[in-house]
Amino acid sequence: MSHLAEKSFVEQFGISFEQTGHPRMAGRILGWLLLSDSPHQSADELAKGLAASRGSISSTTRLLIQLGLIERLSLPGVRHDYFRLRPDAWQNIIRHGMDEIKMFRQLAEHGLLLFSGKTPLTINWLEDMRGIYAFLEREFPALMERWEQQQRKHKKQVVQKRG
Repeated sequence: MSHLAEKSFVEQFGISFEQTGHPRMAGRILGWLLLSDSPHQSADELAKGLAASRGSISSTTRLLIQLGLIERLSLPGVRHDYFRLRPDAWQNIIRHGMDEIKMFRQLAEHGLLLFSGKTPLTINWLEDMRGIYAFLEREFPALMERWEQQQRKHKKQVVQKRG
């Protein structure tokens, strides 16, 4: 893969992450770590690779750690920290989405309690909102469980093929 293609992918990752309401730099860091040949990168390596300031790298890596997408690690004999993708990074994104789903379902229920005398159109909007978020709140855990089962099965098959 060409260096230009990698840079383009990192930028696309940043834009996509920005569209979910997060800083573009957070997506760029995730994209960079995803494509990195090394399993981890220092803040200096991230800053150089992304042509970003150390301050931007520092604040954004703190955010990504809080979101459960990357982790900080220390290596013996090395004075600075490194960052790498967490093995469960993508599942953590889904978990955060689940929190948002629950929040919007609760908001719709609160609206239905507060505004029971509003127009039928308003009530309909709130009921639709509650309905879809309640459905997603019920169904997502089963979907995630099926995915995790599939991953375990796949990893078992990979180990068997190697053995």
